Amino acid sequence: MQENRGSVQSIDRAVAILRCFDAQTPELGISELARATGLSTSTVHRLLLAMQENGLVRQTSQRRYAIGPLVVQLAHSGGIPTGLRDAALPVLRALRDDTGETAAVHELLPSGQRVVLEQVESFHQLRRTYTEFGMPVALPLGAPGKALLAFLPFERQQEVLKGPLEQVQPATITDPEVLAEQFAEIRRRGYSMSRVERTPGICSVAAPVFGYSGQVAGCLSVSGPEMRMPVERMEESGMRVAAGAWSVSELLGATPAARDRSTALAGGR
Repeated sequence: MQENRGSVQSIDRAVAILRCFDAQTPELGISELARATGLSTSTVHRLLLAMQENGLVRQTSQRRYAIGPLVVQLAHSGGIPTGLRDAALPVLRALRDDTGETAAVHELLPSGQRVVLEQVESFHQLRRTYTEFGMPVALPLGAPGKALLAFLPFERQQEVLKGPLEQVQPATITDPEVLAEQFAEIRRRGYSMSRVERTPGICSVAAPVFGYSGQVAGCLSVSGPEMRMPVERMEESGMRVAAGAWSVSELLGATPAARDRSTALAGGR
């Protein structure tokens, strides 16, 4: 049992070493790694030798260390989803099966709009079906847009709330103060809801997906006819969507710490 714990501890320490490398510090020496991880230089040296033998790190010409070829090979092998659509598809299928409703993934555009990337349709005869793939949609409209907007930097939210805010359905929310309150609630609970705010007869829930930098990159949604989506069912589905969206975020390299920093900035803190 003690031997197993020692093996796990070695893995934990090796992972701690790998986390030290990033775009700002692509190469590090043993002393730097020891300081960053809190390990002794002898322990770091021993771990680096084993990691180098397995391709996890490589030694540079300056006798420093960098990410090894195995990590690069795994990243480019296709076994690790690197795009939002590919990472989301298995989760969308699971959400469709769990909720019985259409699940979709939406991407945030640099323009400050969103597009539908992919959907997995409900098996119900009466169902939500997206037809506007690739067509930009304004962020304040519907649960997916609100899930994205709530996690953008506070200044960006304020720009959008200054308007104009288009009313496409009688239930579309165009009051900036109401939307701002909703954004705070979305950040607190982790998902958004909309009831017939963009598409006639359709209710939806959505949760943000974060990229490796911790910034919001897109969102997942579950949508269905109003008759099958009472508030209680939307809240239950929202929690499932939030859990699924975070699993996609982790596949894209997001960490809780980076997500929390972005969330704090979105709240104006």
